Amino acid sequence: MIELLRKRRSIRKFTPEKISSESIETIIEAALRSPSSKGSNPWEFILVDNPDLLTRLSESKPNASLFLKNAPFAIVVCADSSKSDVWVEDCSIAAIIIQLTAESLGLGSCWIQIRNRQHNEASTAETYIQQLLNLPEHLKVASILAIGHPLEAKPPVPVENLMNEKIKYNSWA
Repeated sequence: MIELLRKRRSIRKFTPEKISSESIETIIEAALRSPSSKGSNPWEFILVDNPDLLTRLSESKPNASLFLKNAPFAIVVCADSSKSDVWVEDCSIAAIIIQLTAESLGLGSCWIQIRNRQHNEASTAETYIQQLLNLPEHLKVASILAIGHPLEAKPPVPVENLMNEKIKYNSWA
């Protein structure tokens, strides 16, 4: 596991190669095995491989999601907020499990934050995606995960660059 964490980097450039159905099945299994508070499983996952839809999703917020149009695959991470008061945390856990699973399969990924982000001055990114994907009103959108075969290679962060000052023992002082 530590090796996956050492290697995993946000990848925003992908080859056009499709992801194998076996890899998608593994990613789906990992998502559905994600833990959630009290076993509520509030998350829902929308799998997207349609190029036109990926392009429209890439327009969900200004600039920061444009790379999605060049990904061969994405997962929109949603949740039924009525099932859990910690749906955001549950979705976050599922998303990182998906990213680590993708890394273990030799795929790259990047998290695109949707919750609390704007699409434009008049609409949120979440509302844009809810309408685009015909989501029921009770489903909230947490993030989109772009996934594909990496076109870029990023070296691991060197251990000496880790922010050890963020670690405290027993108390803040």
